[in-house]
Amino acid sequence: MTDELLLPRAAQVFISFVALLRHNGFAVAPEQTTAFLAAIELLGPRSLEHIRRAGLATLAPPPERRATYDRLFDIHFRGAEAIERAEGEDEDTVRLQEEGRGEDEPPLADEANESGLAAARTEALVERRFAHGTTGEALRRLAREAPRRLPRRRGHRRMRARRGPFADIRRTLRDSVRNDGEVLRLGHLKRRLRPRKILLLIDVSGSMKARTEENMTLAHGLMQAARNVEVFTFGTRLTRVTRALRLKRREQALNAAAHLVSDWDGGTRIGDALQAFLAVPRFGGYARGAAVVVVSDGLERGDISALRDAVAKLSRRAWSLSWLTPLASGPGFRPQTEALIAIERFVDDLSDGGSSAAVVLHLLSLGGRRAA
Repeated sequence: MTDELLLPRAAQVFISFVALLRHNGFAVAPEQTTAFLAAIELLGPRSLEHIRRAGLATLAPPPERRATYDRLFDIHFRGAEAIERAEGEDEDTVRLQEEGRGEDEPPLADEANESGLAAARTEALVERRFAHGTTGEALRRLAREAPRRLPRRRGHRRMRARRGPFADIRRTLRDSVRNDGEVLRLGHLKRRLRPRKILLLIDVSGSMKARTEENMTLAHGLMQAARNVEVFTFGTRLTRVTRALRLKRREQALNAAAHLVSDWDGGTRIGDALQAFLAVPRFGGYARGAAVVVVSDGLERGDISALRDAVAKLSRRAWSLSWLTPLASGPGFRPQTEALIAIERFVDDLSDGGSSAAVVLHLLSLGGRRAA
């Protein structure tokens, strides 16, 4: 068998990798594919890392999708069972694995949660694409009122004030020099107000899929209107999407987030996701002194005690903890599900999260609370 016949078969694995990238939304031109093959030939690769770097140099995946590129590379060249987390891998995604007792089996095709009205515990990993929707009145109100109505805290720095708990000695002495040493007026200082951290935890499980797109759009609007905002999604896994939602254009930000999250419209394990959040010190620090808002229906299919313990810990760290659920549709709402009953005493608010207007109204109302 000649080299000419062997070359196409040897190159097929690299060409199919490029096809996999295109299938997952990467823009790869034919010239880049040719350059990729040429780079591999020139390198004479001795390891998969050489091939990975050749792809980064020639296929040029965007920086915000580097984690997706690495994941697809491992799946294609190493196989799904051989994927192990490298030392330098981004810590933005915390994967939650089942305590493997073999009792839970994946649902059959005809038992899939198509309607999104019921909660499931089984993990289903899918990729989601967001439609290019228009900005609604809720988003316009959020952008308009957020700078002055979102919660604030008292900082350590001080500023001049007509009245305040601290004496402005420097200003008082300077004025006294102009008045021949007489102190005619005592200057005052007060602590500056700074934006308070906001932590937004969004449920993207199957039972919330009717609200997922609007909630993610509101999260992007909040990121653009305020500083110190952190956004996580959870279903059967916990994913930090803050970096993706910092992109200014909404379509780009939502598409970047869509490629980061792999458990859209899947099962519901809220307690495990919140426990994973608190287990990572960097993530848990985001909740300290923050206004924490959880957007979820609370239809937990996991261990209720794990959810209760996680919410209790989160409540102790946070400045305030709000739980917004579409089930709270009226002013006389009383929790009926086991999960919401278990967490009710740990949250400051159990409010309506069934519409964009309701979520925005709650976010803006947080600023009316006393700064501390």
